[in-house]
Amino acid sequence: MPQQRVVSIGQIAQYEGQDITVKGWLRLRRSSGKLSFLTVRDGTGDIQAIVSKATVGEEQFALVGQVTQESSVIVTGQPRKDVRAPGGFELDVENFQIVHLAEPFPIQPKEHGVGFLMEHRHLWLRSSRQHAILRVRHEIIRTCRNFFDERDFTLIDTPIFTPNACEGTTTLFQTQYFDQVAYLAQSGQLYGEAAAAAFGKIYCFGPTFRAEKSKTRRHLMEFWMVEPEMAFAELPDAMQLAEELVSVVIQRVLENRRAELEILERDVAALEAMIPPFPRITYEEAITRLKEHGVDIQFGDDFGSEQETILAKSFDRPVLVHRYPAAAKAFYMARDPERPDLALCMDMLAPEGYGEIIGGGQRIHNLETLRQQIAAHDLPEEAFKWYVDLRRYGSVPHAGFGMGIERVVAWICGLDHVRETIPFPRMLYTLYP
Repeated sequence: MPQQRVVSIGQIAQYEGQDITVKGWLRLRRSSGKLSFLTVRDGTGDIQAIVSKATVGEEQFALVGQVTQESSVIVTGQPRKDVRAPGGFELDVENFQIVHLAEPFPIQPKEHGVGFLMEHRHLWLRSSRQHAILRVRHEIIRTCRNFFDERDFTLIDTPIFTPNACEGTTTLFQTQYFDQVAYLAQSGQLYGEAAAAAFGKIYCFGPTFRAEKSKTRRHLMEFWMVEPEMAFAELPDAMQLAEELVSVVIQRVLENRRAELEILERDVAALEAMIPPFPRITYEEAITRLKEHGVDIQFGDDFGSEQETILAKSFDRPVLVHRYPAAAKAFYMARDPERPDLALCMDMLAPEGYGEIIGGGQRIHNLETLRQQIAAHDLPEEAFKWYVDLRRYGSVPHAGFGMGIERVVAWICGLDHVRETIPFPRMLYTLYP
């Protein structure tokens, strides 16, 4: 038999009525007399392949009857339009091959406990639900990169091993770096500030690590952040950029991943309502709102997940909360010149109970102020010598933020827990596989 053109299922519509070959894995098989119906997936989509005993012959039809879930297969035939079929096409099979006959697959179409599914995460990824989630994740990441690239930001890769803390010393993963102690990066921000002084507008995009002993549905020990940093920029610039980024991310997912959102049964009407401008309130206004809802909270208290949820429920779009008490924020945050007790910072809270998805603000650009803050936070100035240097050579107001990819994926997909938003989640008690 002459070799046929190998086609991905996602491109099948272009080859209607032509002889083509699909290589993939069997998701499902059912038989009805002299016909077998195979659901084959290849990573770009699913297609129903119809095998007729009269077409393929006794030997191949018997082979089809032996094939197991997740066996790897090669099917050759002609695609035919059928609006009832997934993807709108079926494949009339003329030739069928088994590449590998899979052992009984441990994940069946029944209820499995979360612990079981996490232990089999390497196989759980093959489910249509996980496939949909990670396709949305891919769309979000691609959109973030395109967003910054199109606005003349330069991608800067920042180190994973760092000699010092960025967000605070209590959540550091410590490791040995030959004869020195090093830490896994909590953020690329400090290095991003150095790069912004060189390139003007930059972003870094990579994994970050927080040793937070938390088991909430919003926390992972390892997660991905996109972090833009801009020279000659202040808090309003960072807030405007954050609003534009989130708005574009939502638009692109709605444009390109509606099929995946449908699989996840996501209410797309809620996402379609996320039209800028997003509401903006001060920290003090947020405190007043929380008290009106009966929350026992005082000026200076940070917001937990419950408080963030209450605040976000007041709005149908993400809300930007700005100017938190400086005492509760990182050492590098600039102070409000009119209210030195407040930091020029902001958080973006997603609606529907998903909490903070962005945090950032304006950085201290004055040399002496920064040195004072390092001392006030009991940080070793020697470790930050290079960072302090940035305020000696052409220092300017600068600002930026970090957006956590997993929380954005959870929100846009409408998920109950961030563990489904990353291929292999690292949680408090999860390090396998």
